Amino acid sequence: MNFRVLIIVFASLFLLPGCLIVSKISYRISLKEDLSGSAVVTFFDIRSDAVGNKEFDEDKKNLFDYIYKSDDFIQSLKLEGKFVQKRDLKIETGKLIGSAVYEFNDVEKIEGIRKDGKYLYLTLQSDDEVLSTNGEIVGQNEFKRIIWTQGVKELSFDIASGQSQQRTKDLKPFLNKTQ
Repeated sequence: MNFRVLIIVFASLFLLPGCLIVSKISYRISLKEDLSGSAVVTFFDIRSDAVGNKEFDEDKKNLFDYIYKSDDFIQSLKLEGKFVQKRDLKIETGKLIGSAVYEFNDVEKIEGIRKDGKYLYLTLQSDDEVLSTNGEIVGQNEFKRIIWTQGVKELSFDIASGQSQQRTKDLKPFLNKTQ
């Protein structure tokens, strides 16, 4: 699965599909022996690529009213096996940063992570840019994988979205209006 598509799929945790984009996503996943645990996911430089004012207003509403504040959002994630403990939006180094902390009962509830024997892995397309990881990257022509040996206590990886070169609209000015 293309990680850019995975970002959109993962958007169900923090960003809705549509016109919200990020430049990078960072995962820090703490595991227990039974492969339950907690995850901290951070979205860097959240922006809108909406062309018109109506779409931009929808992006603001989705981000600030639904994702950041809504109990309905928390309930929808619970149905996916993600139990949100905290969500936050802040401005850091001049960029809008979002983060979510959640618990899970099965690591396979985390976007695309699978277990096979004594390994955990995440499959990406070969052109997806892994900025850092504590796993081993194994490349193929059509895909690449980040592989961790089962028993590791933390999975970490940072992925660039490749979206930052698009023409976008800044959402930072609207953060203080929602708090």
